[in-house]
Amino acid sequence: MRIVITGSKGQLGTSLNAAFSDAQQLEIDLPEYDITRLDIVETLVAFEPDLVIHAAAVTNVDGCEADPDLAYRVNAIGSRNMALAAQRADCPIIYISTDYVFDGAKGAPYWETDRPNPLSVYAATKLAGEQLVRELTPKHYVTRIAWLYGDSPRNFCQTVLRLARERGEMTMVTDEVGSPTYAPDVARALAALAVTGAYGTYHLTNSGVCSRHEWACAILELAGLAHVPVQRAQDYQRSARVPKRVELRNTFGAAAGITMRPWRDALAEYMASLEQG
Repeated sequence: MRIVITGSKGQLGTSLNAAFSDAQQLEIDLPEYDITRLDIVETLVAFEPDLVIHAAAVTNVDGCEADPDLAYRVNAIGSRNMALAAQRADCPIIYISTDYVFDGAKGAPYWETDRPNPLSVYAATKLAGEQLVRELTPKHYVTRIAWLYGDSPRNFCQTVLRLARERGEMTMVTDEVGSPTYAPDVARALAALAVTGAYGTYHLTNSGVCSRHEWACAILELAGLAHVPVQRAQDYQRSARVPKRVELRNTFGAAAGITMRPWRDALAEYMASLEQG
């Protein structure tokens, strides 16, 4: 099997490399490759892929507000190019989207078929990527994930640990609620999804939800730092508007036998891996 993985150096990309280790991979990332250039399509087609997994994106939510042109080029035009390559190669594409396409106002878990309402530039450009992928090739899996963390020194877990060691305290919001999701779990779910041929839209997150405050407290507890105080806050001021509560219901994945464990179980494994490392 021949697989293209974009964003191959990122948190999800490195987990995808491991999940598809038996496949021949073309790893697409900066600075070697620029997905916003149309000629990247020829590079991918020449590889003759059996599957394209498009994980590359500008994910700095506040940064997208500061540079919307960059966000659109990468998240929308880059996704258009990946979809064109999959169309030309006549192979499926897995597009990684986000829970932020929803506004968080539903008051209940979101189905895959619920109408998106993005609040930020980041969310709007990721939704544009979804739409372009759907329009350009029928062989698509649009997969929405949330609050991703994995093998990276720059994720929420690492930030919490750094603040605990440097400051001895921190403040976290209680009014942002979502599903912390472990990158290796997503990669394994995508590997299972890729062989189904059941194209469509999927929600793939670790099960359950928590606030940013609850997540931080869980991280500290597992790290043996439960004594570090975490103050509660609301309405944290930032450049981008973000949804307050988004829980993604995994309906279609579960129907295909693809489910993901509770977020606390995944977090415990990740924290144990940090201790071993």
